[in-house]
Formats: sequence, structure tokens, C-alpha cells
Amino acid sequence: MLDMIENKANIDLTSKSAFSSENDTFTSRSVAALLAKNTVPLSHKRIADNYLIIKQIFKFQVSLSRITNVEKSLLEKYDFNTLEFTTMQQMYKELVLLQKWSVSDDEKLRQDSDDILQIRVAELKYLEASSYATVSNEIYNGYKALLQYLKEISNVQTGYNY
Repeated sequence: MLDMIENKANIDLTSKSAFSSENDTFTSRSVAALLAKNTVPLSHKRIADNYLIIKQIFKFQVSLSRITNVEKSLLEKYDFNTLEFTTMQQMYKELVLLQKWSVSDDEKLRQDSDDILQIRVAELKYLEASSYATVSNEIYNGYKALLQYLKEISNVQTGYNY
């Protein structure tokens, strides 16, 4: 029984999906690393750096509010779910789109891309402050993909394991 608890505690939930076998080497962490190897817009790096610095200092123990209706309508405009109802696969697809939109010739699309990433970070902060209590199902773990992406693209080096 004690061995099972120790093994369960050592499982890295972000490195394998529930459907992975031991032979699978392409993990969710690999996807985040590949996304980070793309041409990452400077605005994404700034958002990630800001998030990790603030997290390191404040640890998000303060009560944060949910996103506003205006922010939610921006997500809905592009057919995105809120973070607590986003799967890892949906988040990776969204991050690819946000990277593409961030370097678009369309100024409005670039601004929306940056705004959406800011909204996602605000949602992540809320989920962390509420100890992920609003995540209703283990399938909706897109927040893990977002967190890994932010860590991969950030220039901030921390000694903490998020």
C-alpha cells in the first residue's frame, strides 16, 4: 500500500496523458517544448515572464476574481471555452493559433491574440488561487498545457517547481 502511494506521488501528470503507454515518448511536455521552439512573439514572452515573476513573489494566495463578461465574450468570439472547461489538446491548438495571430498583418487580430493570452493567464491565476476547485473534470486539464507553455517560453529562471 505504501509503495502505491509513493509511486502515485512521483507521477508527473503533465508528462503523460491518461491514454499514454510506457512506450510513448511524445508527451504533453514535448508539445509545449515544440510550441516554445516556434517563433514565439515577444508579447507572449513578456506575459509569461510577468506571470512567473508575480507567481514567484506572491504565490497567488490572494483572492482573484473570475474573468469579466467582456473578456468571456472575446473568448466566445473565437469559439474558445473558459480555461476550466478546456482540454489539453484544445489549449495546444489555441496556443498555436495565438502564436500565428500575434504575427499577423491584421492589427486587430494581433491585439486580440495578446488580449486572449492575458485572459488565459488571469484564468490560470484564478484557478491557482482557488486550488483548482472549479475544474470539474480531469479531462479539462488545459491549464496544465498553458502553465507548461508559459514556463517554456519565459526567460525567468526560478528554483520553484510549478
